[in-house]
Amino acid sequence: MDIELPRDEPIRFNRLRRKVYFYQYHFDRLHLFSRQRWGVRPVVYDWDDLVAEACSVYAPMGNGGLIENVVISVIKPGTEEVIDRLFFTHDIEQGKQYWALAQLFMQQGPQALPEFVHPPRDWNDDSQLSPIHCIAPKVQWPTDIDIESRTAPSAGANL
Repeated sequence: MDIELPRDEPIRFNRLRRKVYFYQYHFDRLHLFSRQRWGVRPVVYDWDDLVAEACSVYAPMGNGGLIENVVISVIKPGTEEVIDRLFFTHDIEQGKQYWALAQLFMQQGPQALPEFVHPPRDWNDDSQLSPIHCIAPKVQWPTDIDIESRTAPSAGANL
């Protein structure tokens, strides 16, 4: 299982299409040895259908048992029904900051973002990874999603 996990699960925000692309890793705890139920499944959702949620779970652990995560929930349009939840971050404060940056980007564009002290790193660059992480599969978006997530809609498309 350790060598099947991807190096990262990136999220791409396309402001002009108002879409968000998730490189989501699925696993099935009931079918541990099933190759069909495990693996990367990129998904695409409309920005307007996404909401960030903080959740806390108590589990028997050495650090007291509190696990705090931020997930992105996908809401069915016109309702309050959650149709999917995607992991965002393990820390609530960090999740608030990341979600605020995502909202700022989607509302005002890249020029509204602050200048980052540490630039984002390329997870496919082996020079910054431990030897164990180098074994993991590199992030590889499907061609159609890769092109769509990096481009603006055609001139004839409705925004």
